[in-house]
Amino acid sequence: MKLNELKENKGAYKTKKRLGRGPGSGVGKTCGRGLKGQKSRSGVSINGFEGGQMPIYMRLPKRGFNVPNAKKYSVLNIGQLQDFIDRKKIDPKNEINEDLLSSSGIISRKFDGVRLLGKGELKTKVVVKLTGASKNAISAIEKHGGTFSKLS
Repeated sequence: MKLNELKENKGAYKTKKRLGRGPGSGVGKTCGRGLKGQKSRSGVSINGFEGGQMPIYMRLPKRGFNVPNAKKYSVLNIGQLQDFIDRKKIDPKNEINEDLLSSSGIISRKFDGVRLLGKGELKTKVVVKLTGASKNAISAIEKHGGTFSKLS
């Protein structure tokens, strides 16, 4: 194979439509835009414009609101915690807190804190000190003799 024999794969690229190249091309003169009007001109930006009718995004009712200062928590499930204990990335004898979780790599960021959820199964006695936890998570920890305390 030589450099002058190199070719693109079949269908790798599509030739662009050459507009305004005479009536024989099928897209000559007006370039497929029709005659006159706003959409035939350049610089048209009419997303959501419905021809003078009230646009649908304005007709539909708005519900609820977004809390501007809502807290964002990093989420950790009990099953993930047990998995890291099994792989010896976390020592269950030590207190499990946010700094330990981020340094071991379970959570990437703390955000406004870490919240423990009850998905999965815990088989080890652990002492956990985090921002928050669900009732299921707390009961799973206490079932095996562990304790959960909330950070203030």
